[in-house]
Amino acid sequence: MSGDLPSTLRAALDRELEGVSRTDLAKRTEATTASYRSGGVSAPVIRDWQSALAYAVARMPATYAACAEVMGELARMAPEFRPASLLDAGAGPGTASWAALETFATLRQVTLFDANALLLDLGERLATDGPAALAAATRTRGDLLTGSFPAADLVIASYALAEIAPSAQAALVSALWTATDGALALAEPGTPAGYARLMQARDRLIAEGAVILAPCPHAATCPIQAPDWCHFSVRLPRSRDHRQTKGADAPFEDEKFAYLLAGRPQLSTAPRAPRILARPQQGKPGVTLKLCGQGGIEPRMIGRRDRVAYAAARRLGWGDVLRPVE
Repeated sequence: MSGDLPSTLRAALDRELEGVSRTDLAKRTEATTASYRSGGVSAPVIRDWQSALAYAVARMPATYAACAEVMGELARMAPEFRPASLLDAGAGPGTASWAALETFATLRQVTLFDANALLLDLGERLATDGPAALAAATRTRGDLLTGSFPAADLVIASYALAEIAPSAQAALVSALWTATDGALALAEPGTPAGYARLMQARDRLIAEGAVILAPCPHAATCPIQAPDWCHFSVRLPRSRDHRQTKGADAPFEDEKFAYLLAGRPQLSTAPRAPRILARPQQGKPGVTLKLCGQGGIEPRMIGRRDRVAYAAARRLGWGDVLRPVE
């Protein structure tokens, strides 16, 4: 699926931006960015509707692109999964819900849970002309650590663990898993800290009986050693407003993200296959891949002489799986 914002969401953002100073939005975006870079969270700086809008313009495109990748991988790993209900925990303006609804047309009931009423209200306005299930979603304001989550076939927490104190993250993961009837999707910034949070969540989920669907092809201890870490990247176009708000010149952005997909044991899933952990390297002899497989991390070179396998490998990218060539 495309990582571009859905047309109805782009149009809704444009309506919100009418008459709004781009210079002011850029200043508000910088305040949010500075909070993140200093190890803080978004709550102290998103305290009025202009800051909420600045956050949406700056972050929704990249967050949507990452979540679209994650939802696409869930659909690939669980091809028979037909979720009817969605819980978006730490939903903000509902970015992950948009990605889920673009992927799973079977979704009919959506619950968005967030502590920030400004982001929830903005998300409700943005969804007016969006998917019916999102426009009619239940929006609940509450603390993720004390809230009571409704059960859902699909549960998503997108860029949410980073907003929670480290000592409370394991309890939140358990609460999210308890609410999961089918599959749980966690997405975090593609940083060493984001990866570490997901590895802790992975340990907790395995201990509670979850089946790890992706990106890991196994449930063994992660074989990646520091200073390396597991993350992926998606490229997305920047609109003029996106560039102005972020003070950027490039017409595109590369969003680095990390993710984890877990499912209930009864969920029907596709066979595991080695995952490509870095951009494939094209050379004269062939394509070299860095793979994570059942036996751990391994480089693999697929030579030009193996024409069928080579042709397939050339089409693969960072984050894809290497399937057997038939």
